[in-house]
Amino acid sequence: MASTNSIPTLLPITPEARSSARAERIPITSFPFRVGREGRFGLVQGHVVSMERRNTDASPSNELYLLDHEEFLNISREHFQIDRKPDGSYEVIDRGSTCGTIVDNVAGGGHGKPTHLPLRHGSVIRVGTPSSPYVFRFDAESGTPSA
Repeated sequence: MASTNSIPTLLPITPEARSSARAERIPITSFPFRVGREGRFGLVQGHVVSMERRNTDASPSNELYLLDHEEFLNISREHFQIDRKPDGSYEVIDRGSTCGTIVDNVAGGGHGKPTHLPLRHGSVIRVGTPSSPYVFRFDAESGTPSA
């Protein structure tokens, strides 16, 4: 169980995850922490282009938006969330994504079925299929101390 004095962090561990997240470290400052694909961009003839626009008056459905640059999309618009359970442990909840979420080589979700997977310090999260290049590590023990 992580210290309550630290902020858990997602660390992109592949070049595609770093490019997609547009950050080296993603602090998780509130729960649930929701992750999904940025719907304003898409891949057209091998190029990322701006497509539809999110309604600026609407509440965001994710705290972290990822850009999916692959030929076949791996990331759903509402893909997964990280939540802190009452006992202080963490879990990944697949939000009914198409390709599923893999935590420490255990697949969950996909085909519209939400799934809860335990999340520990050092857990590896693969967003999408087993061949998806969007891979993150969960760091529950370091980060900026909370006030």
